[in-house]
Amino acid sequence: MSRKRSVLTLTLTLLTMLVQACSIAGPANQYYPTSGPAYDLGPTYGGLNPVNDEPYHDVFFDNYGVNPFIDTEDDPLSTFALDVDTGSYTIARRYLSDGNLPDKDSVRVEEYVNYFDLGYEPPSEGSFAIRMDGGPTPFVQNDRYQVMRVGIQGYEVPAEQRKQAVLTFVIDVSGSMSQENRLGAVKHSLTRLVQSLRPSDQVGIVVYGSRGKLILDPTPVEESAKILNAIERLVSEGSTNAEEGLQIGYREASRAFIPGAINRVILCSDGVANVGNTGPDSILESIREYADQGIQLTTVGFGMGNYNDVLMEQLADEGDGFYAYVDTPREAERLFVHDLTGTLQTIALDAKLQMVFNPETVTRYRLVGFENRALKDEEFEDDTVDAGEIGAGHSVTALYEIKLAEGAQGEIATVRLRWQDPDSFKNIELSQSFDVMDLAVSFEETSPQFRLAVMVAAFAEVLRESYWAQEYTLDDLVVNLESSAWPEFEAPDVIEVEGLIRRAASFK
Repeated sequence: MSRKRSVLTLTLTLLTMLVQACSIAGPANQYYPTSGPAYDLGPTYGGLNPVNDEPYHDVFFDNYGVNPFIDTEDDPLSTFALDVDTGSYTIARRYLSDGNLPDKDSVRVEEYVNYFDLGYEPPSEGSFAIRMDGGPTPFVQNDRYQVMRVGIQGYEVPAEQRKQAVLTFVIDVSGSMSQENRLGAVKHSLTRLVQSLRPSDQVGIVVYGSRGKLILDPTPVEESAKILNAIERLVSEGSTNAEEGLQIGYREASRAFIPGAINRVILCSDGVANVGNTGPDSILESIREYADQGIQLTTVGFGMGNYNDVLMEQLADEGDGFYAYVDTPREAERLFVHDLTGTLQTIALDAKLQMVFNPETVTRYRLVGFENRALKDEEFEDDTVDAGEIGAGHSVTALYEIKLAEGAQGEIATVRLRWQDPDSFKNIELSQSFDVMDLAVSFEETSPQFRLAVMVAAFAEVLRESYWAQEYTLDDLVVNLESSAWPEFEAPDVIEVEGLIRRAASFK
């Protein structure tokens, strides 16, 4: 499934990596500087895999296509479920860190963009704030094309006010988890999470290899020594009966269920399922009922050889949770310590967005990404339709490429946000309009966060070989990084993506 390259290209790439490793100055270093902490990507859990035609065997991704431009006179409405997954971006980082371009089918643009903190102000009241801006970019077709950014920011819940958490870990201990120290990565991640939980929170552990089994009853975190001892004893064995593991995990989560608390199953796996009724439909059907009862599912992927991205993403979607992928110890720390504990509390169920474009000012539009989150326009107000879930403090960014009418003035569009409150189960709607006057006159005058979102989206568009990215290349992105329009960022994640763009360009 990986991109094919000639023997000559592969040889040159290896030589380039060797030169970089030795910090020799010269043309080979023009894209990917090798000195200083800014571009030190660090080792992945898998180590450095050699560059070859098939860097990872048995990896499963799905190609959801690329959204087309739509004429507003045909359909002025764009509707989709909100998504806070980030797995696609960290998978790409794993590929690039190991010396390979990511599989184009692994790229979901919205997950690249939403990996980054784009600095939205939280709402002054209510659950969400809608933030919008836009302007021309170096990647649009002509002056009448602009990019519009829509940011949805959820309110934050202070740590001391967070609801009690009842977490049931379902851990893959099959033979494949012994590869690349995957199980070791899981143990490290869970240990750090337990250390960051409150004493009143509860943790249970289910494992599965050839069979699923309970190894730790729901236990208060104040008995952390007992929990950590159970984690430390985990060993890899057997085949992969994911379905039985999840069934036992949900059974235990149901038994420990506390009304009004955070009741969540957290699956840690490489996504392989080769024993039992292993088809996705069978597994998905078994978790839907529990999700409807208030037990949500977070899936966290580890490893790359024989990795099933499709199954991990589908499980999280069906389980009303989110999907992430851990490629490095630093990402484990980020996800399990800083992100997961803060966003465990769900503040919106079935969240969806509908953009209502004004045909008098916008002649055509394209939603960048979210291809597998599309909803029918009439489903926006249909509260029986499953959509996305958002945790406290989470933000979601959507980018639209729009073509303005000649001499356009006035309202561009109205954003409608609809969700169900998880406590009252009432459906709530929020809307906000965006005007031509709100567009910046040049890319340089847009906000740094807007430019970051546009650059990351363009990076993803090139990597997935989007039809709409044929006019620019990875080299063009590097040139943009070096232009005065690109601001100086101090955030490590932003400095890192600059390095990834340069490294990807060096592989072409």
